[in-house]
Amino acid sequence: MPVKISRQEILERLRKEVSDKRPIFGAGCSAGIIAKCAELGKADLIIVYSTGKTRMMGLPTTIIGPSNPITLDMADELMNVVKNTPIIAGVEANDPFYLDIEASLKRFTDKGFNGVINFPTVALYENLIEGGMALRKFTENMAHGYGVEHWGWPREVEMVRLLRQHDIFTMAYVFTPADAADMAKAGVDVICVHVGPTMGGLTGFAEMEDLDALLKKSQITIEAARRESPEVICLIHGGPFYDPESTAIIYEKTDAQGFVGASAIERTPVERAVMQTCQGFKNHTLKGRPIKP
Repeated sequence: MPVKISRQEILERLRKEVSDKRPIFGAGCSAGIIAKCAELGKADLIIVYSTGKTRMMGLPTTIIGPSNPITLDMADELMNVVKNTPIIAGVEANDPFYLDIEASLKRFTDKGFNGVINFPTVALYENLIEGGMALRKFTENMAHGYGVEHWGWPREVEMVRLLRQHDIFTMAYVFTPADAADMAKAGVDVICVHVGPTMGGLTGFAEMEDLDALLKKSQITIEAARRESPEVICLIHGGPFYDPESTAIIYEKTDAQGFVGASAIERTPVERAVMQTCQGFKNHTLKGRPIKP
């Protein structure tokens, strides 16, 4: 059965971590064993992304097929083994199969998810892959054709605003100070500054912008959110931060209060552990003569 945890209780737990000077950690989990271990490892949030399916397939993080049904299909497996940790759904606001956004969101709350984050997000392509706001303007213009008020980034902001009206816990990936301000005005509980696809491991991204520049931009984005909402909780995700050691500098150089890891929790640790374990099994020496063919 899903664990019922209110928005207020989630916020109280997260703020207690910050008050006790412990970073918040959100663990991306796409399989029961990952979620079970994440909870035992004291993750504060378990976040379900459709892209976890490709990570569990040994492939680079990729969106394959309609996102929301994939995320919904993961719920039962995770909720079966998670006992007391909030489970947050990655919801694609721009779902062409559910133009009624409230009906779309109701699928996730009825399933038992404790909150929502805007994933997949169009801002990933606008800011990190395609670049420039021309794509955002183009996407917004699709709203008329879909027969809805907003499409693209404004619909993601609208989703957060609707959830806040229903007192449901919300997180938002943001990429720029303007994005952060938009989500803070909408009443988001947690912003997560996305600094790029995750590096490291067998299928991680290889390129990275200057680390100091990346951290400065993250801090500016955090400040933009807090100007609109001083109480908003601020986390960082992705880029060169792919294991516990690499995240230490986040807390030295920014005011971030924690980190969200997806590849960093369900891909790179599994890769290392399985390879090392297999090598360990192979490190023994056999006794006696070899068997003749």
